[in-house]
Amino acid sequence: MKRTNIKKTAKKIKGSLPGLGVGLLAAAGHFIKVAPLITGLSVLLWAFAGTASAETATPPAKDMELYLLIGQSNMAGRGKVDEESKQIHPRVFMLNKDGQWVPATDPLHFDKPSAGVGPGLAFGKALAEAAPEVRIGLIPCAVGGTSIKAWSPGYQDQGTKAYPYDDMLRRVRLALKDGSLKGIIWHQGESDRPATDWSRKQYTEKFKELIDRLRKDLDTGQVPFVAGELPELDDSIRERTQRFNELLHGLESTVACYACVSAKDLIDGGDKLHLDSKSARILGQRYAEVMLRLLKGRQVTPDSKGTEQTKDAPDSKQHINAVEGN
Repeated sequence: MKRTNIKKTAKKIKGSLPGLGVGLLAAAGHFIKVAPLITGLSVLLWAFAGTASAETATPPAKDMELYLLIGQSNMAGRGKVDEESKQIHPRVFMLNKDGQWVPATDPLHFDKPSAGVGPGLAFGKALAEAAPEVRIGLIPCAVGGTSIKAWSPGYQDQGTKAYPYDDMLRRVRLALKDGSLKGIIWHQGESDRPATDWSRKQYTEKFKELIDRLRKDLDTGQVPFVAGELPELDDSIRERTQRFNELLHGLESTVACYACVSAKDLIDGGDKLHLDSKSARILGQRYAEVMLRLLKGRQVTPDSKGTEQTKDAPDSKQHINAVEGN
């Protein structure tokens, strides 16, 4: 609707209001004469309101494809918010702090005041572009500074006073009223980064338990789960980081419908810990590429040279219709 037409419509509505008031005060027997006016006024008001938001986003639907974002600060995002952060995709939404669906923009998360650009928004946009008829719902639940222990039922994170796992369950269950959970992306480990073989084994067991618990508590079956490597940003702990990433990839042979994305060549924003905005977005695109492969029933695994290979993952029953051609 053009601006000039909107002004004319507004004048017509304004001119109708006195008559509407008189009509409403009329006897009940004459109310049927006013009803068409009320209906027409409602339609005009709806059209006027709809015009104001038509250029922002398509309203979320009850059949959204939902994705859970969990982990710590590099999932929550600490990149600098910029102009690209506010460029919305008409079919990508986020569940905000108040449990409402809104067009997705950075920061997606609200764990700390430092929340900024993370991989989530680029991930959601890439999925939407791969499936033109699908509305994507992002459920941001990452909490900066959390160890894997913090992602246990009933555990309170002392830094934020949040209950990461419990809060996540509550938000996902709320989101499920408007769609179905199609995948989980995870980035965590900076708070653990085990230094010994024993501690790496302990982390592996806890991580596998977390994946199993999530799938059970959310009743999702073998929902695709994609982890992310820790970026090698600090030379002083490079070897520990590499060993940790080997741990993450090692689960690809033992956990169904699971994969780990590369953090190769990503850079930080100056603190040797948190990805800058550009790198966070690159990581988000990598998450999307691997998630789409899992959704198509293919599990990504690296060969001995680090090259990505695929193999059948028969337990995966999650699909994006548009990707499958349905």
